[in-house]
Amino acid sequence: MPEFKLTRRAFLIQSAVAGGGLLVGFHLPAARTRAAQSGVVTADVQPAEVNAWIVIQPDDSVVIRVARSEMGQGIFTALPMLVAEELGCDWNRVQAEYVSANDNLRRNKVFQSMGTGGSRSIRGSQEYLRTAGAVARELLVTAAARRWGVAIDDCRVENSVITHIPSGRTLGFGAVAAEAATLQPPEAVFLKEPDEWQLIGKPVKRLDVPDKIAGKPVFGTDIEVPGMLHAAIHACPVFGGRLKGFDAAAVEKRPGVVKVVGLDDAVAVVAESWWQAQQALLALPVTWDEADNGQVDDAAIRANLEAGLTAEQAVTMAEHGKPEAALASAERQVEATFFAPYLAHATMEPMTCTAAVHKDGRVEVWVPTQNATSSLEAAARTAGVDPLQVEVHNTQLGGGFGRRGANQDYTIQAVQIARTVGRPVKLMWSREEDTQHDFYRPASMARLKAALNSEGRLTGLTVRVAAPSILTSLGMKADDGHDPFALQGLADSFYDVPNLRADYALRRLHVPVGFWRSVNHSQNAYFREHFLDQLAGATGQDPYTFRLGLLKEAPKQRAVLEAAAEHAGWGTPLPEKTFRGIAVETSYGSHCAQVVELQLEDDGRFRLLRVVCAIDPGHVVNPDTIAAQVESAVTYGLTAALFGEITIGKGRVEQGNFDDYPMLTLRDMPVVETHLVPSGDFWGGVGEPPLPPIAPALCNALYAATGKPIQSLPLSAHGLRPA
Repeated sequence: MPEFKLTRRAFLIQSAVAGGGLLVGFHLPAARTRAAQSGVVTADVQPAEVNAWIVIQPDDSVVIRVARSEMGQGIFTALPMLVAEELGCDWNRVQAEYVSANDNLRRNKVFQSMGTGGSRSIRGSQEYLRTAGAVARELLVTAAARRWGVAIDDCRVENSVITHIPSGRTLGFGAVAAEAATLQPPEAVFLKEPDEWQLIGKPVKRLDVPDKIAGKPVFGTDIEVPGMLHAAIHACPVFGGRLKGFDAAAVEKRPGVVKVVGLDDAVAVVAESWWQAQQALLALPVTWDEADNGQVDDAAIRANLEAGLTAEQAVTMAEHGKPEAALASAERQVEATFFAPYLAHATMEPMTCTAAVHKDGRVEVWVPTQNATSSLEAAARTAGVDPLQVEVHNTQLGGGFGRRGANQDYTIQAVQIARTVGRPVKLMWSREEDTQHDFYRPASMARLKAALNSEGRLTGLTVRVAAPSILTSLGMKADDGHDPFALQGLADSFYDVPNLRADYALRRLHVPVGFWRSVNHSQNAYFREHFLDQLAGATGQDPYTFRLGLLKEAPKQRAVLEAAAEHAGWGTPLPEKTFRGIAVETSYGSHCAQVVELQLEDDGRFRLLRVVCAIDPGHVVNPDTIAAQVESAVTYGLTAALFGEITIGKGRVEQGNFDDYPMLTLRDMPVVETHLVPSGDFWGGVGEPPLPPIAPALCNALYAATGKPIQSLPLSAHGLRPA
């Protein structure tokens, strides 16, 4: 890594005025020394916490703390890269470790957000993480310069070594870390320009992969605690219902059964093994109070949604121009109504949490969580203790996709059961429980009306979405009908439409909804992008060039659209029975366009050939991670578009396992090409933006093949399946 020369603080401030770089303020509590977790510690050189994020060992190795949750997206590597870039350390000697939620609370939330969702891990923390690295670097150099009695400007940092240039003397980070930790941090530091980056933007091997290959990471289902019991649980099958009664005597004498625990809306069996608990639970006679929701079915839900398309009780979330006048005077009007079903998260690891409520008032939970702070607060509230008495042990996550963030029902249940039993308990849901007691992507209906002029240009558009509110489901206030998630990608559309109105009709349904990967962008992009292809078809225009005409004021979206089309060979001749579809969306700070290429088979089925994805996340931290995230989002989005559908009968979910809620298999997975189009002037997300374009791009390819629009998902409901 080339040298990065440190300048005096006064010079930094003057340079910021002159331009270049980024001068940022930085405020952290005083650093503290910390016992080494491993390695030899000598009497005169101790491991030291230079600031809250960085611990330097005597052997110059660096531990960088991570406050977000690693669930396969690669942030256990990408976030340390941000710190290491400014710190100037030897990347080969970097380790990562989870932040303690309890420590974060005790230190006045020094680690800021511990939530992992909304593709915010990098875009939400990049500035303070890079700043933490820059501050630590300055402190280390200052400590070395003081020891030598030399000017700071005569020192440089490279690969965890501080060099005094005139004399050639060197000191490793470990030799001065303890002294650096005692110094007062500067009030501001100067961050590197992108053209100075030596680590950020380069493909870097993930820090967690070697351990994963060796099977070392501990997931929630792997936890073993001395004296631990196991719990299986079954909640009321009808949402909103309550537990009415159960006959514990029918199962309590079964081998291994310790106790049957009743909760407000669920019953759990605690046993020496999970299998014993689950088998007893299946045999347990239970009665439920279904709270008048036991007769709700899909037909009633769809009727409720459809009524919302014409309901007077709707909130206008965006409006400009005169859309009604544009429709009235249009050369041609096109209207379409769409439906998207409820979707489950279907994480590979079902919901699980291990809890211990100690006699001295302490509470411990071992949990795969997307937000350790939320887990801590839920455990404290449930146990009735001060949050400082709770310790959350982060484990690896077998998938999250939004399910393990704000909704901490599994954590609450585990603490309730452990408190009742008086011993540590590992609660694990069955796959059926996981599928049937989710917080689902909202079922939605949308009606779009377009005005087209004589030249085939879109001059006006009205959109009405009828759907449940995620905010309302979470207990947040949305009673006035305003839910900023509901019209994501519709109220804030980047297309140049001179006359636009977007309305939202809040529908109150008994099925709980929550954040699902890319939230409402996933269905709203399908509504809008498939409708645009229908407009192009109605006017005899190519779908790609039709979109370009609407993106004259949206250069970043235009750039990814052009890149995807170019790499897919849009407009070039295709083999017989081969078709393409295209779509673009902006979400979570990034811009993404995709082209799906498929081939129709003689029996009417189709074969997915490839997906070409162009994405602009602004700055790129680790391109390998981005490619993996794109492939993951495409897989998840294709699964939903092809098969994803949660249906309701007698108030309850009708699906239970992967036999009736199938996942995409390797056999049907297309080749995924990822092309980075970084514009470099912002920090966007990556985990969610590649998902929204995939369903409309697929539907648009099928529309090109058959001439028939697809007004509802999943495709399997129309008999459309991969060959």
